[in-house]
Order: sequence, then structure tokens, then C-alpha cells
Amino acid sequence: MNFRWIIPCVAVMFLMGANMAQAGNENSIPEHSLMGFKFSNVLAKEATYKGAKCIEVTMPAELYQDPQKEALTDRPNLAWLPIDFHNGAIECDVAAVLASDAPGYARGFIGIGFRIDSRLHFEGIYLRPANGRVDDQVRRNHSIQYFSLPGYDFYRFRKESPEMYESYADIGLGEWIHMKIEVRQSKAKLYVNGMKQPSLVVNDLKLGPDQRGGVGFWLESGTIGYFRNLKVTKE
Repeated sequence: MNFRWIIPCVAVMFLMGANMAQAGNENSIPEHSLMGFKFSNVLAKEATYKGAKCIEVTMPAELYQDPQKEALTDRPNLAWLPIDFHNGAIECDVAAVLASDAPGYARGFIGIGFRIDSRLHFEGIYLRPANGRVDDQVRRNHSIQYFSLPGYDFYRFRKESPEMYESYADIGLGEWIHMKIEVRQSKAKLYVNGMKQPSLVVNDLKLGPDQRGGVGFWLESGTIGYFRNLKVTKE
């Protein structure tokens, strides 16, 4: 049986039990609401970006990483819904711009965390929109990143499994980008902007096939992130 959460313009759909809709197991509440969200190391507010109602997420400047190097810590920077997600699909439109005080290594880091448990252990896939259209092919190849916290950040993956957990996508700063993540057991696939083939395939989610938990918005230092049209479909 499939259960589907629909959050138009990132309206928080977190109504359970007797409130489940009869037709199609779908439910929603007023648009662009933050009701039901929890937060870790980020600030969030209702906003409008490029004419679309959305949620704006930022990180306080005092939490930025070392400005001398791209050394991102093992830290959950999340605005998330504490639902019980295991297998299924997550869709969301995201847009990233650089803050005026963004460090030099900032790439508009923005993405989705899933299977977020009570300890804030979670799986995630994020984008580096600033890399998508540069002339440096190595940077272009680092447009998409899988990670898992704790313990599995981009630095570890580049050292131990170069290229295995990163990929390319035609994306850029300041534009809406559609992300769809399909999750089943230990596998995840990311589809970008409606493409029929996945832009990234992960065959060994590091927290294992039994991990389950919430779904939310993730970002890193120097990013102003916008999120809308979140949809969560549970298998």
C-alpha cells in the first residue's frame, strides 16, 4: 500500500491517523507552512522566490565551516519533518543562491535528507549548483553528492571511493531544480529536472536497509536555500 504526503509549495503535510484522506491516501494543509518541522543548525521562514511560495532555509554565519578550506563537519544542518519514511519516493523543487558572506569554497550546497532518526543520523543527497556549468570538468563532475551522517562525508568518499558517490548534472545557481529520490532498501536513485535516467545511483546506503525516519531540507555554509512542492510517497 502506498501512502503519499503532498506539500504544495512546501506546505507541511504531517496529518496522520484519522485525518488520512480517503481518496488516494493523500493529504495536505495550507501552502508554504512550517508547521510540524524540526530544526538543527538552521533558520527557516516562509518566503517567496521567483514568484513562488516556498520555505527559505539559511545557516547562521557563526556556524560556517573553516573559511580557509572546504572541510565540512559531521553536522546535521536540517529542517525536517519527523515522519516515518523507509522506502518510497521524495520529490522537491530546490533553488540555491550564495549568501553575501559566503566563504570562497561555497558552491550553493543544497539537498534532501531522508530516513532521519531521533539521533539525527540520516542519508542525504545534495547538489553543488555552482559547479554545473563551469569550464573545469573536474568540478562539473562534482555537481551531485551522496553522503550519510555520521561518518560518511564527501571528503571520506573522495579519499576511499573516488567518483563513486558523485556525478554531473546541468544545474545552476538561482534556478529551480527538481529533485526526485527513489529509495528502496539499500539503494537510492536521484533524478534531476524530470530526466528519465537517474543522475546518481547509490547501491549501498551506509545506514543500511532497515534505517527509517524523517525527511527534510539540508544545506551547508554560505547557501540561502529555497524549497517548494515537497512530495513524499511511502511504499
